Amino acid sequence: MDIVIHPNFSKDNAFETTSKVCSMLHDCGMGLYSYTKLSDRFPPAEGIVFGEEDDVCRKADVIIAIGGDGTILEASHYASRYDKLLLGINTGRLGFMASLEYDELHKLSVLLSGEYTVQERMLLDCVYTVGGEEQVFTALNDVVLSSRFGHIADFTVNIGDMTVSRTRADGLIFSTPTGSTAYALSAGGPILSPDIRCIQMTPVCSHSLFSRTMIFSPDKQLDVTADISRTEIFLTVDGIAIGSISERDTVCIRRSEKVLRLMDIEGDMFFKAVNTKLMTPMK
Repeated sequence: MDIVIHPNFSKDNAFETTSKVCSMLHDCGMGLYSYTKLSDRFPPAEGIVFGEEDDVCRKADVIIAIGGDGTILEASHYASRYDKLLLGINTGRLGFMASLEYDELHKLSVLLSGEYTVQERMLLDCVYTVGGEEQVFTALNDVVLSSRFGHIADFTVNIGDMTVSRTRADGLIFSTPTGSTAYALSAGGPILSPDIRCIQMTPVCSHSLFSRTMIFSPDKQLDVTADISRTEIFLTVDGIAIGSISERDTVCIRRSEKVLRLMDIEGDMFFKAVNTKLMTPMK
């Protein structure tokens, strides 16, 4: 089995965890790869091969992300692009999508035994048309349109010729069930089980007493326009800034044909994370 190590060395314990993971996997006979740009920061490890990100991820069977949710999110783009298994090891603060904590590395033995489950997570495609040219971006968590400096803006969402929402707000979040526990949750949206297939739309600071999250079936295509006469509107995909929207630009949100295959070591990763990482402050 060939494995790509995708670490974020800015996180506490990431360097030490990466060293231990590489040592354990090398002793198990795994082929180890990582990125050339990290070679001068990588802990000493036997048998590791460095290459360009796309090249090594294309060859691998599994990508192991070592860091926080942002690191796992970054690695998910390579995993979904090349249909690889993704395993997250948390060395950050929340690590909601991680299957293991940094003190649970002994459980990596399941890579040999195959005693793990695989969750297929739905993804979104954001089709951003600028000057008649389409650009497609894929999101595991969310696609967000937001106004500059929190200035209020008018957003219209259509399905075909039917208008389904006119919202005055600071922004709109279009999220997957996976992304329901990210930005959408902070904006008041519900928690959705990741095995549900749907598109969630949550307004950000809506100027209405009655504005709520809307849930659409996954076969719907949502076309979004915004009134930019009073403020600039920005588009971000999984936290990555794509650009600002002009009057002639269009944004379409739809279910992606790709999926993310996320490794779950003990079979209860999502609900364990909800109870231990989201509910703990309440308890």
